[in-house]
Amino acid sequence: MTGSQPLTGGCQCGAVRFSVTRLGRPSICHCRMCQKAFGGFFGPLVTAHNAQWTRGEPKWFQSSNAARRAFCGDCGTPLAYETRFGLELAIGAFDDPVAAAPVIQVNLADKLPFFDGLTALPERRESSDEWCDFLAGIHSNQHPDHDTDDWPPSGDR
Repeated sequence: MTGSQPLTGGCQCGAVRFSVTRLGRPSICHCRMCQKAFGGFFGPLVTAHNAQWTRGEPKWFQSSNAARRAFCGDCGTPLAYETRFGLELAIGAFDDPVAAAPVIQVNLADKLPFFDGLTALPERRESSDEWCDFLAGIHSNQHPDHDTDDWPPSGDR
């Protein structure tokens, strides 16, 4: 993917932001390290060319002798994976994750046995009164899905 406008993203709290001008292949990695790093069933990553950190710097964890992983030191959001082959960014950390929709799955030996059946699970669409009351009281501290000059806003400090 190549575009004239850079794609942006960052962590949940807004302490670390990035910008990238060109993306490579978006993938879902099923390896056990990605499962643990993302705290999920897989790691959604996209190769990033010309990426730069535009606010703050991530912390890094050397997850193996060949790779290190970036995350926000304040909120813990997984942000990147880096090897000698280059940098990959976490798809969910983009302001518009649809711009990096996965096109391939890798490391299938570690794919969890229930993964392929997840979309067949029953869906619960109705909300209880208790759940609606809970949601009505939520005030999100999450950074918005766009760049900001300052975060958090001056009134929220």
